[in-house]
This record gives sequence, structure tokens and C-alpha cells, in this order.
Amino acid sequence: MKTILLAFFLFGSLTLFAQDSDLPVDFLNKDFHKSRRDKLREKLPANSVAVFFANAVRNRAKDVDYIYHQDPDFFYLTGAREPHAVLLVFKDKQTAANGSQYNEILFVQPRDAVREMWNGRRLGDVKTKEQLGFEQAFNNTEFDKYNVDFTKFAQILFFDFKNDVRDVADNTGDLYDLISQFKAKVNYPTQQNSLALTPEKPKNNLNTGDLAEIMNQLRGVKTKEELSLIRKAVMVSCVGQVEVMKAIKPGMSEREVQGIHEYVFKKYQAEDLGYPSIVGGGHNGCILHYIDNYKPELSTKELILMDLGAEYHGYTADITRTIPVNGKFSPEQKQIYDLVLKAQEEAMKMCKPGTPRQQLTTICQDVIRKGLTDLGILKSPADLFMYFPHGVSHHIGLDVHDRGGPILEENNTVTIEPGIYIPDNANCDKKWWGIAVRIEDDYLVTKTGYEHLSSFAPRTTEAIEEMMKLPSPLDDFDLPTLKTEGTN
Repeated sequence: MKTILLAFFLFGSLTLFAQDSDLPVDFLNKDFHKSRRDKLREKLPANSVAVFFANAVRNRAKDVDYIYHQDPDFFYLTGAREPHAVLLVFKDKQTAANGSQYNEILFVQPRDAVREMWNGRRLGDVKTKEQLGFEQAFNNTEFDKYNVDFTKFAQILFFDFKNDVRDVADNTGDLYDLISQFKAKVNYPTQQNSLALTPEKPKNNLNTGDLAEIMNQLRGVKTKEELSLIRKAVMVSCVGQVEVMKAIKPGMSEREVQGIHEYVFKKYQAEDLGYPSIVGGGHNGCILHYIDNYKPELSTKELILMDLGAEYHGYTADITRTIPVNGKFSPEQKQIYDLVLKAQEEAMKMCKPGTPRQQLTTICQDVIRKGLTDLGILKSPADLFMYFPHGVSHHIGLDVHDRGGPILEENNTVTIEPGIYIPDNANCDKKWWGIAVRIEDDYLVTKTGYEHLSSFAPRTTEAIEEMMKLPSPLDDFDLPTLKTEGTN
């Protein structure tokens, strides 16, 4: 029996990778990630090492975890999508015990036939070398034995810890162990209190402050390979908006509208959402990050604000459209919508290298402040925050609020997203109550201006109304009524 089990596990470990053809072929390749590590190395200070940990596994309940999502910095530098790993990137060549030299090393979770049968394939150290292009890759159980004198480095750069990583009892070499072992190796300072071990101010050669700016500089400027994936994520998200414009009708629920968007994402093989989907009908649109999406029936007189972004191979879009549920803007809805659109288009004119992103917000604030005053909604300029409380631009990429600098540069990818939100019982004429409009588009900053990446999704009132007249492939999609009582 033992022989049979051994044969099964050996066979399983050999055949799990026979299915690599099941994977998409347009992932970023190992040369891309290596180039990013080389760029990082160029920016590191003299005689330093940068240390990156994989994201933690998050527990949903009991023995069920949330779907794993890799730390964006870690993915950017390695291409690894598995947990329980640590990466070291050295400024200078290091010498191994056998005399060979290296300037980077990656520790990953080991192959395990039983765990892979339950939870999916692992690369292990051998496949990590082959597929991710690391000359020095070892199983994470080897990290504790990794003998390097960290005191010799002028700086050890890493992101400080949040003390929110679980210890997996039966998993030697898990992220908890890797962090604990790293702290011991670098003499990470701690002080005992009644709750936990909490970090004191880092000392000596420990640097937890500078790595963020280095990664901002790297990730903010997108490469050709990254732009290809961002364009696809944006286009997928635009198609979702278009299909909802054709399919929506009064009586639908917010969650049904959300489902149409997300079905389109999956149809195009987008693995995930860039952020929780925001689908707010009527006054729910006034909640900026409304993610409940519970409203069971959309009214014919309402607008619906839809802020959704597909994540494709790690890169996310961020697009918002606001449309009338019945296909026709009311006069009041159109006035507010056109004011938001005007603000966005004024900001677009300044979307070019050298412009501070904050200036895009200032331009939108000026336009909307004057417009709301002219409509009699804004009683005092100081009250603008009540109706327009957020900034309008952020970087997009591996995060929906991606790394990047405050000044626009060529090959930045950013949003422009002004909005007006007039809640019920606002201090204005009742005819404006419950109107919430946000228009959000994605842009590539070019050498002299911008490319409007999300233009496929209609954004004028006229274009939206025309799109909403078109038939939808979902018009005849009708599900049976659910029976809620038992049957004999």
C-alpha cells in the first residue's frame, strides 16, 4: 500500500505541470520581471539589499481562505503568484559558499503532492528557476539556514510589518516563519507589551522609509508590455459598460447590473476585479464607495452610477459611467451630468507631462463650484466639499490606486474622475435630491498630451441615450421564479 501511495504522489508531482498549456499565454514573461529587478538595482543605494515578502494568505472562515492575490511589488519584480515567499535583491554581487556569485535570491514554497492535489499547482524551487528565470531559487524551508551577514550592508530596505500574518501551524517556512526569521537575522528591534511585539523605530542599517519612493518611480512609468495589459483591462471594462447600457431596464436590481459587468469581465478571461464593484442606483450613488449593491429594484426615474474595473493579468482598469435607468436623462439629471462632463474635459486639456495631478482636481473644483452656484445649489463656495468631496486623479496599474509620482510623466496611466453627489435632504431645491453623477476615464500620458484609453464607453448624454436604444443579447434571458416554499 505504501508503494502505491508513493507511486501516486510521485505521479501526481510529475503530472501537475503537464497541464501548463491550460494557462494563458499572454502573461508578462520572465525577461520583463528580470528587467524590473535590474532597474530596481540601479536605484538602490550603495552597499544595500532590498527585501520583499509575498502577500499574506487571508482567511475567510474556518478552513476557507480568500482567493489569493499577490503583493503588487512582489509580482512586479518576480512574476510569482504564490504565497509564502521572500525575495532579496542585492545592489552588489554576493559570493555563495561554493564560490559562485549572485545578486538576487528567491525563496518559494516547496512542491507538495498532497497540498497541490487540494489547492493547486506549485512551482517549487526547480520550476521557479526555469519559469521565472532565477539562478538562485530555494524552498522557503531553507531561508532559516541562509547564512548572510546583514550587518555588512549599509542599508537593508524593506516595508515595515503590520503584524497581521497568521502562523500556519503545519506549514514550516510559511510567511509568518519567513518574517520571524528575517527579523532575527537583521536584529529587528521589538519591545514587549501586553498585546504583542511591536516595532520600535528602526535603527542601524534598517531602512523602512525609502523603498516606497523607489518603487513609485519604477511602477509609475509603464512599459510597453504593461500598457498592452492595461489596454486590455480598460477595453474589457468598457465593453461591460456598453453591454449594461443596452441591457438595463427598470425593475432590475443593483446586483443584477453588477453581474452583467462581471460576466463580461469573465467572458474576456479577466481573472479578478481591480476593486469591489460599485453599483449605486439613485441616492446610493451618493455613497462614494458603495459596495453593498443590495437594492432589489431600480426605479424608472433614477440614475445608476457604475464604477467597475476588470483586472487582467494583474493590471486593472477604473471606469465609471452614470446612466438613466429608463434610457433618458431628465432635464435636471442632464444639467448635473453635463457639468461633470465639462469639468472632466477641462481637466483633460491639462493631462500632459509636467502637470501636477493635483491641478486636475483644482480645475474640476473650479468648474463645478461655478456650475453649482449658477444652478442655485451651492450657497457658499466653502460648501463645495458637501457635493464634490474627492480628488479626481490617481495612477492605475497593478493597483487601482497604483504607485506613481505627483507630477505627470510620459507613460503614466491615470484617471480623471470628477463627480457631483446631491443626497436626499440636501440644502437645495428638492428637484436635485438623489442625483449622483461620476464620470471616470483612464488615460495614457503621452509625450505631448494624452491618449484617452476608455473612449469606447459612451460618455455624453446623447451618446449614452443612443447606446441604450440598442438591443441586448440579454433581452430574452429570463430565469424561472424561485420557489420559496417546500413541495411534497
